[in-house]
Amino acid sequence: MSAGADAHDRPKSTTGHRPSRRGRLPGRQTWSTWPHYQHAVSGFRGYWYPVAFSSHVTRRPKAITLLGERMVVIRDAGKVYALKDRCPHRGVPLSYGSQQFPGTLSCVYHGWTFDLETGDLRAAITDGPRSPICGKVTQPTYDVAERLGMVWIFVGDGEEATPIDDQLPEELRDNPAVIGARIQRRAGNWRFACENGYDEGHAKYLHRTSLWRLFKAMPVWNETRIVRRGRWIYRVQDAQHWDADFPGLGRWNNQAWFKLRPPSKVTNIGNTGGHREVHPAIAAQEFPGFASVSMPGVLRIAYPTFIHYEFYVPVDGENHLYVGVMADFRRGLRSLPFYVKYLGAIRWLFHGQFSGQDRWMVEVTDAPPERLYRPDDSLLQWRRLAEDTAEERVARLRESGLTVAEARPATETGPGDG
Repeated sequence: MSAGADAHDRPKSTTGHRPSRRGRLPGRQTWSTWPHYQHAVSGFRGYWYPVAFSSHVTRRPKAITLLGERMVVIRDAGKVYALKDRCPHRGVPLSYGSQQFPGTLSCVYHGWTFDLETGDLRAAITDGPRSPICGKVTQPTYDVAERLGMVWIFVGDGEEATPIDDQLPEELRDNPAVIGARIQRRAGNWRFACENGYDEGHAKYLHRTSLWRLFKAMPVWNETRIVRRGRWIYRVQDAQHWDADFPGLGRWNNQAWFKLRPPSKVTNIGNTGGHREVHPAIAAQEFPGFASVSMPGVLRIAYPTFIHYEFYVPVDGENHLYVGVMADFRRGLRSLPFYVKYLGAIRWLFHGQFSGQDRWMVEVTDAPPERLYRPDDSLLQWRRLAEDTAEERVARLRESGLTVAEARPATETGPGDG
């Protein structure tokens, strides 16, 4: 086509003037509609977070950062402990130290030695056995638990740690399962990762090129609604549209001759259905929708025979841990095919290339400002859940006399806020 023909066919503005190069981009300029969510750049306190595989935590001190706090974790006599990773003497990381006595950790610089259980300074080696500084210093410590083959740490504001089993997904807590998992440190704020995971619109377009979904039918768009049940909100699929006519543009779909044919009915176990019988442990949950999310950033995707979980663990304001867990509820010898499938395919295709597309988007997301559209109701409902839950926690801690960092009030909003 010639340049002249292209100019002739280009749509003109209704005023007869060339459209402004400044564009038209009204939208949400801040997240101040949800002050607690906006304030939680480095994550929400008062929850358990997985930080490492249990097998990776040994007698050698290991440095981690969680919710912007530097910690050291170490295993002693089979139990894992966590302390603040800063010696109060001169600020040297305790993770550079070592064990000189059972049940303790000694700073590499001057030999200040802390009790792993209590954090009490037990000895200052270079000041002799009667050092007067002992009994005057207590290092901050953290509650630690081990579940699902991982080490979990509770970060609060002085309150007693909630039982970790109360925070785990119910079906994962109450049923035996075999687990395949991957932990990766990734760039990008944890909120971008969580919103991407629960996002309604991206999977059907971004992931259409992934090897994991190469042969699977994918709809163009869905009609969905959000349902809250207990501490979870569910994305319920009411209708799936496998192709669509876009006015003035043409017809578009996600199908190809080599893909499976779309299912004949809408289902909410698996995003596009399936012929497999639903496992009783999954069926018993009666999930309203196949995708659900809960605080402090846990995604659950239910399939007929397994469930995929993603834990978005805040490292600091610019980094997070992606913890992907695939749980299969078959037992005994019947679980062997899962191990083969996970190690031979799922780990690389799903927790690798497929999830790598999400990783890319989270790294380059830059919001707010943002202009949302209909499928983003899932994001709005997640933010509201986070805001309401955080407000309830703040009120509860105030009643018990504890002080927590306050979120700034919603004083600045942009067009489209509400």
